[in-house]
Amino acid sequence: MLEGINKIGDLEWEVPIGYVADMRVPGRFFLSLALAETLEEGAVRQLANVATLPGIVKHSLAMPDIHWGYGFPIGGVAAFDMTEGVISPGGVGFDINCGVRLITTPLTEADLAGKKRDLIERFFNAVPTGVGAKSTLRVSNKELSDVMVNGARWAVERGFGIEEDLVRCEEEGAMPGADPGAVSAKARQRGLPQLGTLGAGNHFLEIQVVKEVVDPEAARAFGIAEGQICFMVHCGSRGLGHQVATDHLRTLESALGKYRIRLPDRQLACAPVDSPEGRAYYGAMVCAANYAWANRQVIMHEARKVFSGMFGIDYDDMRLIYDVAHNVAKFERHDIDGASAEVCVHRKGATRAFGPGAPGIPREYAAVGQPVLIPGSMGTSSYLLRGTTTAMQKTWGSTCHGAGRVLSRSKAKKEVRGRELREQLAGEGILVRAPHDAVLAEEAPEVYKPSHEVVRVVHEAGLSGIVARLNPLGVIKG
Repeated sequence: MLEGINKIGDLEWEVPIGYVADMRVPGRFFLSLALAETLEEGAVRQLANVATLPGIVKHSLAMPDIHWGYGFPIGGVAAFDMTEGVISPGGVGFDINCGVRLITTPLTEADLAGKKRDLIERFFNAVPTGVGAKSTLRVSNKELSDVMVNGARWAVERGFGIEEDLVRCEEEGAMPGADPGAVSAKARQRGLPQLGTLGAGNHFLEIQVVKEVVDPEAARAFGIAEGQICFMVHCGSRGLGHQVATDHLRTLESALGKYRIRLPDRQLACAPVDSPEGRAYYGAMVCAANYAWANRQVIMHEARKVFSGMFGIDYDDMRLIYDVAHNVAKFERHDIDGASAEVCVHRKGATRAFGPGAPGIPREYAAVGQPVLIPGSMGTSSYLLRGTTTAMQKTWGSTCHGAGRVLSRSKAKKEVRGRELREQLAGEGILVRAPHDAVLAEEAPEVYKPSHEVVRVVHEAGLSGIVARLNPLGVIKG
């Protein structure tokens, strides 16, 4: 472990005040000794830098998938006082509301025998992928404003899904507070042709089989069973979200002097939550988040149509378990020293994990807690977990979001050959389809921490409980 870090539990570590100058609170992160060699000093310094921000409450936090990011570490969580605190795009990221949804089918692995390659090809043809991918769906500027306000509901009302889908989305697929007027013309221009597209990077549409059920009670509540075929969608707000972050970072950087905010890193550019600049960023960020929920809704609809066409199963029999965001800032009420208070919670590469009985989760899941989705890296297991009371007490109801990178994309391309990886995965029964083999190298399993170890940490630390493990059978990548 890095020098100056204190161990305060089997899986919990503290970055003390003084690790960097002007820290207002300690930093805390969750990590096993098995993952310690993956810990970057730069990411820990970012965690400490976050602890210098005005109005931060209790701790600057990071999950076991912690790695270096822009401003905040990826895997970072922080809550800010609504009066004295700030909001920062660095605490959300450029892919606003990058998130995951998991959908069940009535199929088993045997039903896919001899059809898997055809299924993957149909997926690839149905969902545009890759850098700058454009949708066949055409929306006007006025319709885009509706998308940014109504999110997944906009899609459902136009036939891209069913009403029950909305209940099973975080925030029911649309956060309040959207301000389309705070979204630039350039951001709109980038978003107009991309609704219903997967994009590139680590985004994917994956066919999975439920390999193991660990928590039968929660599995029954979530409607998932061993041997079941599911599919998972992982993507975000595409070019629109990226441009929103870029635009408002410039504005917030310019406003630092106005609010007399001193920063150890300009990438932490921020403004008071209740300032004109802070309100404008929040309103634009909500627009991008809602766009992302609509985007995943459209992609899910297209995947459902493929399954229905190939296997003759009813559209409604493909049930959305849940959709979670993992790059967003939200106004939430939490218990602070015995009193309920509203705070601005930033989750950057972290997933909301509200426990049993918490407000804001579907009534049908209230007894077991919110579904939590942790995708694996390409070729490794993904996990369905549930939120916990411990997470509510320790991490503002948050857990990890994925495995966490250990190699940059540039290094990965030097060390991994995409074609060889595709052939290797095919030998393991996992079919991969991408625009070209070169993109596969960037997302090889070895460039990420082992997902099973990251998930073990949050499970044993009590931040979320494992419900089921899902193995990949086929994946389309951007």
